[in-house]
Amino acid sequence: TATIRNEDSFIPTSDVGYSTPTSYPNYTLVWSDEFNGASLNTADWTYETGSHGWGNNELQNYTSGDNAYTANGKLVIEAKSEGGGYTSSRIITRGNQSFKYGRIDIRAKLPQGQGIWPALWMLGDDFNTVGWPACGEIDIMEMVGHEANKTHGTVHWSDANGNHADSGGHKALSSGILADEYHVYSIIWTDQKITWYLDDVAFHVIN
Repeated sequence: TATIRNEDSFIPTSDVGYSTPTSYPNYTLVWSDEFNGASLNTADWTYETGSHGWGNNELQNYTSGDNAYTANGKLVIEAKSEGGGYTSSRIITRGNQSFKYGRIDIRAKLPQGQGIWPALWMLGDDFNTVGWPACGEIDIMEMVGHEANKTHGTVHWSDANGNHADSGGHKALSSGILADEYHVYSIIWTDQKITWYLDDVAFHVIN
């Protein structure tokens, strides 16, 4: 059995949807990736691979480059049903890019379908030494397949007793679903609070 893929077209995506500027008053841009290169910039990104059931009991295997590619200034992460199972990609900036405080904007068009759970999220730099949830986790966006019009923003941490604690909020579109077009998922993180935004509309705050 062989798979033949047209390397010239891949998955077509339009650019329709919400956009945010590349600069803001009183902010300095420290990093961005517009995915204009012929491949993923491995100076910033690495693939995190794992087998069936790894992470949050996902059904897919995370591959090293077989399910993610750049095309026409976009990063495409493609989930596939193949070989009696599923494959996808999980890319991280750990060891390459790290941030504390500021504004983070991620413009993304989400997938649609039963069982999917795309996420744009951050872990503390000390994850490898203290583990989760002690390292902290900021979920900028999570969307579950059966709530295709709703984005979730959550923070996880370890409380004073060493137990898992979290706080989250969500926002649903007034019409349509998140897969219809591009949206911008943002946080503004200061030493006082984290605020989550969908298309520049705040929907959750934790102090």
